[in-house]
Amino acid sequence: MGIISSNHYLFTSESVGEGHPDKLCDQISDAVLDHCLSLDPNAHVACESFSSTDFMLVGGEIGFSKKFSDDELQTFKRDVERIARKVALDIGYNDPKVGLDGANCLFMNRLHAQSADINQGVVGTGLKEYEGQQGAGDQGMMFGFACNETPTLMPAPVYYSHQILLKAHELRHNGTIKWLRPDAKSQVTVEYDGYKPVRIDTVVVSHQHDESVTHEEIEKTIIEQIIKPVLEPTGLLDDKTKFFINPTGRFVTGGPDGDSGLTGRKIIVDTYGGMGRHGGGAFSGKDPSKVDRSAAYMARYIAKNIVAAELADRAEVELAYAIGVPFPVSILVETFGTEKVERSKIEAAVKEIFDCTPAGIIKTLDLKRPIYRKTASYGHFGREGFPWENTDKVEALKSFIKNN
Repeated sequence: MGIISSNHYLFTSESVGEGHPDKLCDQISDAVLDHCLSLDPNAHVACESFSSTDFMLVGGEIGFSKKFSDDELQTFKRDVERIARKVALDIGYNDPKVGLDGANCLFMNRLHAQSADINQGVVGTGLKEYEGQQGAGDQGMMFGFACNETPTLMPAPVYYSHQILLKAHELRHNGTIKWLRPDAKSQVTVEYDGYKPVRIDTVVVSHQHDESVTHEEIEKTIIEQIIKPVLEPTGLLDDKTKFFINPTGRFVTGGPDGDSGLTGRKIIVDTYGGMGRHGGGAFSGKDPSKVDRSAAYMARYIAKNIVAAELADRAEVELAYAIGVPFPVSILVETFGTEKVERSKIEAAVKEIFDCTPAGIIKTLDLKRPIYRKTASYGHFGREGFPWENTDKVEALKSFIKNN
């Protein structure tokens, strides 16, 4: 590797495809969550999934706010199995040869009722001073991030990693590249000058494939039909960009047969690719009373609006909570020296404009809806159609800054 000047550096982020074993589990957990919310918008859900060779398991805790009959509960149990199998089949896991047969593999359901101790704080029946107010579902800190490197205000390395696999997803599902199998990973290394991306240094793609295809065909097809159509329009590829395609030489065995999967193990892929901090809490399988999820969405919403309002080129927002307490214990805005106005004014505007109570977040972002399965692959952020990606507070932020 050549010497990079002192103001230049490399930053790398990865993505994984919908067929990655961990992402299979994330999607199952969120599909179960969606089903629970369709039955009861006030359901409290913490659903975990596990997959391995010829096996899927769903477990965790669920609390419904309304009473179900024994027959309805039995139907629900059958629905959980049906949902999990459908997720696997939708991804393409329909044969043991590709890593899992969703229709015929062993399935276990170990869901149970939510702890009453947790529930009383969430629904406002805990400490007397907070009675009647929705408290946070757990303690912890959550971060949101935005920057002006890409049209979606996401960091370039993780955004382009996602886009590569979304292209592969498209070409696999429409049959253009018939030898692609579900499991896949990508990685993009971007060279920066300060906070500005100036070139793409390295691209890595490992994609599961049929036995019949040669490595030479895999390499050529992935570069020409997947990587270049995504990255050439950026203007960041050059003749020194390095490509590593299936660098082990073979990726036939994949999915749960190649490696076990578990909900919540791809939290950096789900967020900002490591650019921007992370509080540590996973998202998938958790209803919006869990601030691990809902407050992370709110923090992204705030950060994106700050950057969209051109108050800063980069913004990171931290929200922190105590379990059962109906307000954040702290709110922090970090702009990394890129702010256009005083950072204290931006933080004051955030506290005035955004309701960061657990109940306020759910109301603002309309989170008690079955919208979560589609979040569970290719990143929770930087894709349109989710309410936390809206930039509808730009004018309110500008107005507050102007008048204060």
